[in-house]
Formats: sequence, structure tokens, C-alpha cells
Amino acid sequence: MNWKKAPIIVIDVVLAVYLLLAITAFNKPDEEASLCTEVPITLEKDDVEGFLTEKDVVNILKRGNLYPVGKPMKQVKARQIEELLQGNELVEKADVYKTASGHVCINISQRIPVVRIMNANTGEDYCIDSNGEVMPKGGYTCNLLIATGHISKTYAKKSLASLASIINADMFWRNQVEQLNVLSDGSVEIVPRVGEHIAYLGQPTGVANKLERLRKFYRYGLNQAGWNKYSRVSVEFDNQIICKRRHHK
Repeated sequence: MNWKKAPIIVIDVVLAVYLLLAITAFNKPDEEASLCTEVPITLEKDDVEGFLTEKDVVNILKRGNLYPVGKPMKQVKARQIEELLQGNELVEKADVYKTASGHVCINISQRIPVVRIMNANTGEDYCIDSNGEVMPKGGYTCNLLIATGHISKTYAKKSLASLASIINADMFWRNQVEQLNVLSDGSVEIVPRVGEHIAYLGQPTGVANKLERLRKFYRYGLNQAGWNKYSRVSVEFDNQIICKRRHHK
């Protein structure tokens, strides 16, 4: 090794490291000076549309003075935005994160309404979400299942939320069931979109089995006998279907 050249080599290495650090520091964006340029908002979809829109989310942030566009990225607090959004009664969960490109991304899981309740006794009009909780009627979507009749909030939470979720999860029933009607004893009638009859479920227990029996009756019974032959079809009791003929004038 040429010891005379060693100091020169060391100097070259130090200089190279210095230049590398200097270039890196020069090219690194100053977070204080880096501004938020865009807020991409994603609203998770489901079988039933939620009530929130991207415009609603922007308005919530503006009212809370947390809309980040134009603000230095270092001043944008993702956690504060999450807490503000999750405090809204239509939001189930909010995830917020920042990107190096100056974006503040927002992903929102909404509280999804599964049934609209129209109480015949009190005139109350509200929705029940997929978790069985009361939520405001909001902008009411046209494809939302409606339940009318004698409905307390306890009954709606414990019984109708489950029944509505089963109906909404099945494309056939989602298209066939137009309305639920709750009688004074808590039993349930289905008003179908196709057929001039009422389908009687009885108490809202064992609903999946009752609907499956009704589906088979539709397929193998009404398809042959005619959809308007009966005025009432009951699947209240196990292993039987009771039909009432329509009286023609």
C-alpha cells in the first residue's frame, strides 16, 4: 500500500460522502414548504348505498377547519381528521394517511342502512343499520327495504335488523320483497313485488328456513299454478305451507 496516497484517498471518500449528503438534503422536499394538493376520498360500497357523498366529507372537514388542501403537509394531522370523521353519525370507520406526493387519502366505511322503519303508532321515521343501531333517515335511497306497522325501536334493533340483513344479502329476496309489515303481535308479513298475495312469516324466528320454503313454493308452486291464484301464503309453521285462495268476483 502506498502510504503517501492514503490521505488523498481518505479526503476523496469524505468528499464523496459530503457531496452525497448535500445532494440528498438538497433534493429532499421541505415538509414545511410541501403543501397538500389533493384529498382522494374513497367511500366503501355495499348492496345498499350509504348516505354520505364525497362532497359531504369535504364539508365536514371544512366545518371542522381540517380540510387539508393548501396547508403545509407537516401541519396536517391525520389522526385529528380520523377522529372528526368518526364522530359523524353516518361514519363507522375512517382511515387517513399522507403521501409523499402531497395527497391526504381518506377511506371511509359507512354505517349501512338495511331497513327504513315507519312506525304506524308514533309516526317515527328512521333507519336501522347493519349492526342493529338506529341512524337518521338521511337522503333515503329508493332501493332501501321499508318496514311499516307496530314497530318499537327495541323490536327494530333485535328482530328487523337481522331479517332485513338476510333479505338484502340474497339477490332474489332483495328484488322480490317490496315491504315488510309488522302486526300488533310482532308477526311479520311480506308484501312482494311480484304476485298479488301476502306472504306471512309469523314471528321473525327461523327466518332463513321460512324464506327457503317460500322460495321453493314460488319456484315449484306459483310458477305452475299462477302468481295471483292465492291471496295469502303462510310459512309460519315448519314443514308446511298454508295458502288461501283468492276469491274472484
